Amino acid sequence: MFHELQELLGAYLMPVLIAIPLAIIVLIAAFKRDDYRPPREYTPPPRPPEGTRRTAQPPVVLPPLPGTPGAGPSMASAFVTAPTPTPMQPPAAPAAEPDGPATVLIADDSAVVRTKLRRLLEGAGFVVVQVNDGNEALAQLEEKPEIAVLITDLEMPNKDGFELIADVHGSLTTEDLPVIAITGHDELHGRVGQIEGVYGIFKKPWNDRELLKRVESLVHLRTAASRRQRRVTDMRVPPGA
Repeated sequence: MFHELQELLGAYLMPVLIAIPLAIIVLIAAFKRDDYRPPREYTPPPRPPEGTRRTAQPPVVLPPLPGTPGAGPSMASAFVTAPTPTPMQPPAAPAAEPDGPATVLIADDSAVVRTKLRRLLEGAGFVVVQVNDGNEALAQLEEKPEIAVLITDLEMPNKDGFELIADVHGSLTTEDLPVIAITGHDELHGRVGQIEGVYGIFKKPWNDRELLKRVESLVHLRTAASRRQRRVTDMRVPPGA
């Protein structure tokens, strides 16, 4: 009896046990599918009519990065503000050097000596001023401050070369003027060697080449010293003065 009941239940119970899990799986799948469906009240946006052009959307403007031109103050600038550099004033331009050749003053009472020296120096491109004695030389130095070199004879009337050299080096305006002495006597040659500020002693008759080289070198030194003096003066004068 028991055995027949077991076979009867086995024939009906086995399909039931199989059908129940299948039904559960089907129900679960149905609920998951409903989750992805849009709600019934959802209405899709209307489509634009055919033939119309879409309006271009304005570009998205991002805020500028800190440190770029036009950018506003950043968080770091609220705490640290860099000092504004003070613009440097350009240095004053040095005074313009006078154009043209240098001027040489010749002081000698001999017309022959003056003519020979004038031809030599003018042939080299210099401007030559001639005087007869020391007094006329001092007057020309006061009238023409552009004179770069003085060539003087030692034996002259009224004011000789020694007195002229002393007066030139004793004046504040001509104390740095280079002087070249010429003489025809050996005893005067030794006396001139003891005078400061004389940059050459030539005995008559002199060597034209050596004398011309000495004049050119002294003119170059004189011009360079004048430029340095002008630069120092310009640096001391305040701008706009």
